Amino acid sequence: MLSRFGISMGGFLLSIIRSKYMKVLVTGGAGFIGSNLVRLLISRGYNVLNVDLLTYAGNLHSLKDIEGHEHYQFLQADVRDAQAMHQAMTEFRPNWIMHLAAESHVDRSIDAPGDFMTTNVMGTFTMLQCALEYYRSLSEEGKKTFRFHHISTDEVYGSLGEEGLFTEETPYRPHSPYSASKASSDHLVRAWHDTFGLPTLITNCSNNYGPYQFPEKLIPVVILNAIAGRDIPIYGKGENVRDWLYVVDHCEALLTVVSSGKIGETYNIGGNNEMTNLDLVKLICKHLDELRPREDGRSYAEQIVFVQDRPGHDLRYAIDAGKIKRELHWEPQQNHSSGFRKTIEWYLENKAWWEQILSGDYRLERLGINK
Repeated sequence: MLSRFGISMGGFLLSIIRSKYMKVLVTGGAGFIGSNLVRLLISRGYNVLNVDLLTYAGNLHSLKDIEGHEHYQFLQADVRDAQAMHQAMTEFRPNWIMHLAAESHVDRSIDAPGDFMTTNVMGTFTMLQCALEYYRSLSEEGKKTFRFHHISTDEVYGSLGEEGLFTEETPYRPHSPYSASKASSDHLVRAWHDTFGLPTLITNCSNNYGPYQFPEKLIPVVILNAIAGRDIPIYGKGENVRDWLYVVDHCEALLTVVSSGKIGETYNIGGNNEMTNLDLVKLICKHLDELRPREDGRSYAEQIVFVQDRPGHDLRYAIDAGKIKRELHWEPQQNHSSGFRKTIEWYLENKAWWEQILSGDYRLERLGINK
């Protein structure tokens, strides 16, 4: 088992003994949000064990800049593997567990819902059981600092009408296999807190965007299709509304919650950045027109096409992030435009990263049509 850490047992134990840093076990740390979170934790002086199975969205190239850092370790393992998770916890001895590992793409959940049930639901169950056993083994002092932080989504709340916001008290009404699996895992986390006393925290975030996002998500699809001269697809009429959260802002919020949040509480994390998909795509095209103009001088917006909507496509999500602002003094730093420009610049400057992904099996195909 320890060989999968890439170091010997002696070296592994010695690194723990010498470390003066808080230890954080991050699941799914090679994914989009996870890699940005791992990088932030390392930059703030935390000792991180990244546990990731490296499925289609897990990409160690997203962490090339820290792979040799003395306070970073990687373990390729499945959160559904109780033996592996138990051993990782007992050997690494984390102060916090930040659980991000999940199947996360709605369209993929329509094509293959079983993967979402086993990873998102049973994987979370396994993590909770192992974390509870580990927690019970800690000293009284260790128990005071331990946290199990479950990172979830606003999609568990379902769809809003033209008005209103999701709050932490909004009833759950998931509409896709993905959101249903995340709702289930949220309920499990609350149950392990209420029944067994495991010190848990839950965060539900709005749509993330930013560096290292897998190319099948909306914003990378728009950017990469645009610069390749391909059609830019928009579901339906582009009327679906989302609140957009820059991933670095999100990671700052996650660190704030796990370090300062009240045990047993849920915190909604939003970007205060609500817009329709059509307006979003037009904004990206506008930035691209300035940053990388088309050779013919025309706007990238002319490449927009409307395609068949996906089944169960919720009309509107919008987060009320007032609680985390009031209680923990966090709010997003990027405005309605700045984060998107930063993201576009990152994709334009990091062609090698996304080309390495697109050179494999994935080719920006349409998923989730439910034929």
